[in-house]
Amino acid sequence: MLPAHKLNEVSEIYQCRTGIDFTPRVHAVRLRYRHMAILGKRNTVSIVRASAPGLYLDGGELGEILLPGRHIPADLKPKQLLDVFVYRDSEDRLVATTEIPLVTVGEFGCLKVVSINDRVGAFLDWGLSKDLLLPFREQERPVRMGQRVVVYVYLDPQSQRIVATSRLRRHLSAEAPLYRDSQPVNLLITGATQLGYSAVVENQHMGLLYRDNVTMPLQIGQRVQGYVRNIRPGGQVDLSLDPTGYKKRVTPVTDQIVKALEAGGGKLLFDDDSSPEVIRKTFGVSKKTFKQAIGKLYKARRIQFTKPGIQLLDNSSWSPGK
Repeated sequence: MLPAHKLNEVSEIYQCRTGIDFTPRVHAVRLRYRHMAILGKRNTVSIVRASAPGLYLDGGELGEILLPGRHIPADLKPKQLLDVFVYRDSEDRLVATTEIPLVTVGEFGCLKVVSINDRVGAFLDWGLSKDLLLPFREQERPVRMGQRVVVYVYLDPQSQRIVATSRLRRHLSAEAPLYRDSQPVNLLITGATQLGYSAVVENQHMGLLYRDNVTMPLQIGQRVQGYVRNIRPGGQVDLSLDPTGYKKRVTPVTDQIVKALEAGGGKLLFDDDSSPEVIRKTFGVSKKTFKQAIGKLYKARRIQFTKPGIQLLDNSSWSPGK
């Protein structure tokens, strides 16, 4: 919290008591950011005035928004713009916080259930002092205490409160996916099926990682990088944890292995016998791709097997693209 003497100092600054040149600058800053404050998002805003409860910020069309004293940065400087998240408190008032939420309006995320109210629903920890409500009506399946659940965060059109829903498909993009083959994409794992793992692709579409292409255990709510394999007529995106095509898969990994060898003094304790989980964690690829890469390096006489591990050989004519 900002000390009392600093709060008074800020109050004087933002009530234009510091000189005739300050007022035009305040107006210029306020005009620049007047229409940018968005409920449920992080915003860069200017300070309008100070009061006992805290600082009032310029929310543009939302009006003045209170930043409570406990959230005021201790190193606040005169004329400084603040990066804040805007939401509603328990009394429906617009407030700001310098705390950073784990997920904002319009995003999917995985949050932990911290309490359940028999009348309204479950409350989720999203990184703020005030927990996020997951109403009973928005639960795809009933949740339990301590469970981590994948949700979409949105602004309720009636109450204008920020709430969560686990009914994910309602909030996916209605536009057809336009990804290209082997395009790298960001994935949020949402569930396990007999076929594999479902995942939200780039916060927009639903995709499927087929079980026979997954060489590492995945957790619900885990974020991983994947690659587009195919787009089905109905818009379903088929995914892989590795790019398709030998060259696209293997060539970058050979270069990565050589760099790791050079950084490790020419030796690594990785070879054909290393576990798929350790390989995935270290190099971000499947064991199959890793074996193809070290096989390529071996044929090019760039490495030798030391059992355990591999050792870098001196071959200046080699390059990973060959």
